[in-house]
Amino acid sequence: MKQKWLVFVALPSLVIFLIIPFTIFSIHVKSHRGSPSSDNPILLNQTSQFSILIGILTRADNYDRRHFLRLIYGIQSSSIAAIDVKFVFCNLTKPEQRIFVALEIMRYNDIVILNCIENMNNGKTYTYFSSLPRILTNRYDYVMKADDDVYIRHQPLAWSLQPLPRHDLYYGFVIPCTSMNPFVDYMSGMGFVLSWDLIEWIAESDIPANYTFGPEDKQVGKWLKMGNKAKNRFTSKPAMYDYPGTNGRCSHELIPETVAVHRLKRWDQWLHVLNFFNVTKELKQSSLYIF
Repeated sequence: MKQKWLVFVALPSLVIFLIIPFTIFSIHVKSHRGSPSSDNPILLNQTSQFSILIGILTRADNYDRRHFLRLIYGIQSSSIAAIDVKFVFCNLTKPEQRIFVALEIMRYNDIVILNCIENMNNGKTYTYFSSLPRILTNRYDYVMKADDDVYIRHQPLAWSLQPLPRHDLYYGFVIPCTSMNPFVDYMSGMGFVLSWDLIEWIAESDIPANYTFGPEDKQVGKWLKMGNKAKNRFTSKPAMYDYPGTNGRCSHELIPETVAVHRLKRWDQWLHVLNFFNVTKELKQSSLYIF
């Protein structure tokens, strides 16, 4: 099985608000979304070949984690893909959230608030995917669902996805951990990718709507199997994996060709990963600081 790489796309500013009682949907795009074949007259920049939306499922109260991840992803780019990173959570429930999250939206415009009650295995992933065709005005080539304890490297991700189909695609770290067969079961929730046509199918089909309760990443695999979908499946092993020593055979040592490292729960783990990939190598010299 060939290893594949994922791509990031930068898209221009676009904000969409869909108002529902006590719910705000906001989508921000750093650069043009869509593809040259899109019905909309929006083209990617000259070097971008396709677009990806990465939705990081998190919780409203995880302010510090979001601010940290903005640093991690804000310094990354891809030469071949336009990548948009959004933080996704359910309805706000506390007075302070309505102030603090509003400030984040005003400053970063990278928040998507879904019309749901915060949960882990009761339909949040379904709500995320099924809402996108309604709340976005332009399509992405790929949509990714990712956890907030994973480090995704944009350029390797783009390289991985570049040669793959843009239709009926399901990409990620296949479960069980020891398998290299992407058809054997489902993709791990650390971060998996669906092509836009599958997002539209999830929004329209009764199959996903009727099977939303239970381990959500496993449910996605079930939907696709029941619907006879995702004939183009690809596992990114060994480039996606759990942090060394955290999850048995799903873990291995850090490698240069990494697309994503999962289960980064502690600051020392993040430090190890960021040092390994030398993420501050582009820091410019200045009289304002000494390193």
